[in-house]
Order: sequence, then C-alpha cells, then structure tokens
Amino acid sequence: MTLQTLPRIALIEDDEIVRQTTCQWLELAGFEVEAFSHGKAGLDAVLQHPFDAVVSDVKLPDVDGLSILNELELHQVATPVLFITGHGDVDMAVGALQNGAFDFIEKPFEPERLSQRVSEAVDSYRQQASTQERQAYLARISGLEKVLIGQSRVMQQLREQVAKLARIDTNVIIYGETGCGKELVATSLHNESARQAQRFVPINCGAIPENLFESELFGHESGAFTGANQRRIGKFEYAHKGTLFFDEVESMPASMQVKVLRALQEHTIERVGGNQSIAIDTRVIAAAKADLNGHETFRQDLYYRLNVAQIHLPPLREREDDALILFEHFTRQTNPETRLASEADRHAILSYSWPGNIRELRNVAVRFALDDGISVMEILSNRPSSTMEAVQSDVPLLIQLHNFERKVLHECLVAHQGRIHEVMLALDLPRRTLNQKMKKFGLNRADYT
Repeated sequence: MTLQTLPRIALIEDDEIVRQTTCQWLELAGFEVEAFSHGKAGLDAVLQHPFDAVVSDVKLPDVDGLSILNELELHQVATPVLFITGHGDVDMAVGALQNGAFDFIEKPFEPERLSQRVSEAVDSYRQQASTQERQAYLARISGLEKVLIGQSRVMQQLREQVAKLARIDTNVIIYGETGCGKELVATSLHNESARQAQRFVPINCGAIPENLFESELFGHESGAFTGANQRRIGKFEYAHKGTLFFDEVESMPASMQVKVLRALQEHTIERVGGNQSIAIDTRVIAAAKADLNGHETFRQDLYYRLNVAQIHLPPLREREDDALILFEHFTRQTNPETRLASEADRHAILSYSWPGNIRELRNVAVRFALDDGISVMEILSNRPSSTMEAVQSDVPLLIQLHNFERKVLHECLVAHQGRIHEVMLALDLPRRTLNQKMKKFGLNRADYT
C-alpha cells in the first residue's frame, strides 16, 4: 500500500485559547495542523493549498462558517468542513450541514470525539479523491497503457521496456508468477512490433501430450502416422512472418528442445513425414515461471538462443495500489453500473497478497460486479487460497476469522447432518443468529441433510 503523508488540517478559530488547545489535540492525534485566527485568512489558504479537512468555528469576526462553505463550493474545492459551534449557533450549524458540511460538534466537546470525526472526514475525502483519480486515469489512458494498466513505477518501467523491445525483432523470455499476464505482455510485444499485421500464435507447452508435440509445432504430411489423413500446417509455419509464443516453455519435452533449437538456428523446419525444408521467419517469445538458466531439464543452448532479452513481470503484491485500479477496471468492464467498492472492500484488496495475481483479482472483480450483495472479503474468504487448512501469515486477520467461523459452522452442520436444533445446541446459538450466520456464509441446510 502506498504510504501517505500526515493529514493536513486547516483550523480556523478566533478564540486564542481554544485555537491553541484544539491545535495541540489534533497534533497529538496525528494530524498536521495550520491554524488561523480569521476566516478570510483560513479560506485563502484552503483555496491555494491542499488540505485534507477544515475545522472551523461557525461564528468568526470577519466571515461566518457558512460563507466559507459556500466559497469552497463555488471554487469546486471538495475539502470536508467540520464546524465547532456554541449552543446558540446550532441552527446555523444544522443549516451548514444541509449545505454540505461534513459535521458539526457542540462546545464543550471531548478531544477524542473531535479527532475521531476529523479522521473520518479525512478518510472519506482521501477515498473519494482516490476513486476520482482512478476513474480519471482509466478514462484517459490509451495505447499500450490501456493494455498494461497501472500507475506504479514498476508498471511504467515495464511499458517502457515493452515499447523498446517491440521495436527490436529479437527473441524474448518473459518471467513471472502464475497469473501475472505473461501472454498479455507477449501479445503487446507483437502488437507494437513491425509484425503486428501478421499472426500471433500462442502454444502452451504444458498442455500438449509429448507424442503430439512435434506435429503440433512442425506440422505433418498426409499419411505420416496413423490418423494423419491430410497435411497439417504446424505452429511454426502458421506463425511465418508473425510471432510464436511458447507459454510454460520450461515444460517443453527434452526430446523436442533440440528440434526447436535447430529450427531457430536454421530458420527452417520439416513437417513430420516430409523431406522438404520450409523456410520460416518467426519471432519467438517464451514465458516461464522461474529462471531457465541452469534449469535441470532445459537445454542451455536453447536457453541462450531464446534469452536475447528478458522481461520480469512484477507480482501484483509489489505493484503498490495498482490492485485498486485493476479491480475498478475489471468491475466496470463486467458491469458499467457496478457499485463502488466500500472502505472495507478497498482494505481487503490492498491487504490481500493475491497469490493468483491479476487472474485471481479479475475473478474476484467479476464476482463482485455480478453480485450486488457480496463484499470482497466474503469472496476472498470462500476462495481455496484462503482456507483455514492453509492459513497464510499475509492473509488479513478479519478474513482468517471469517474463514474460521465458516469452517466451524460448516463442520457442525456436517456432523449433525443439517439438523438445525442440534446445531443450535452444539454451538449455543439462538435460531435467529444461526440463520443469519448461515445466510452470511452461504450455507444451505438442504446441502447437509
């Protein structure tokens, strides 16, 4: 999560003693405070410099609090305003509240009460500003940034590297954890290159049976083997003048690695069962989860042929607040009318480690967009990566507690075969509470009877 500076508060109070003590209270509560004795001076400062909140007396010698509120609205300054008011000024404060003030607090007040409300105002303001910033970012991006989305420094560097390597017609290895978007980067390298008008041909090395691998890559002639009833063009030939993408290249069978190496060296292939050499002009991009240098089952000569350039994709947990931007992008993509994520949702998104990276985030965002009644925490709590059997130290405590409560309830329902009265007795829960918890965790009695 991005580190934020101390919240800046503009305190406007004409009573010197009240101003000094309130300033001290707020500073002790962790705020950076700039105090003003006159409303005009405080208003000018807020209009010229960014503040996270304004704390102001309702009645001031030069202007009243409502005038300050109106001026801020006139200049489209969204900084929240909290008013401090004496008993006789409550009506004015209520009017200010109706005109957009965040809150008002009557004198005398508890310092803790003031600091709590100021903190809530700051959180609300920063969240609103952050949401607007993300929406503005998603609305203005174009080109490569619209594909490789993110404002973090590592994503800016990645886009620069992709743009540079796209112009150089050379082989590339992309490294990254599962779900980081390796194929998306490979596609971007192709689409930004001089080969963009030709084919981008992906092949997952881990998904092809070894006995079919050669035919899949090089094609075959009719009658080359049982079932080969007609000539078939292989991936290398199909990607001629374009780009061939080897995903999970570390899974390529050893018997095929030497043949792929020869094809890359000679720029020719032969179909299975054929004798004719076929010239190929294919750029090869490979992707792997771990470094291939010194890999026990991967040929080093093939590694050096592929490893002309490298791209390392950062996991989502190292991309600062990009998770929030991507979450908003995926939810809007799924349903443009999706509700905004709540503070608890945003906290869950930023504190979760995302072991499945962008792929996992996209799945959660789609589920969130399709179900108006579900929270991010509830979705994460029901995912296999968050179960109590495999508790992770980087899973937030609230999610672990949620998981544990659900697990206990689930096991009790299993043990008693869905007999509600027995479950009530075993867990010492009233019927209404049990029903609420079953609904909360998506547990249905019929599934256990």
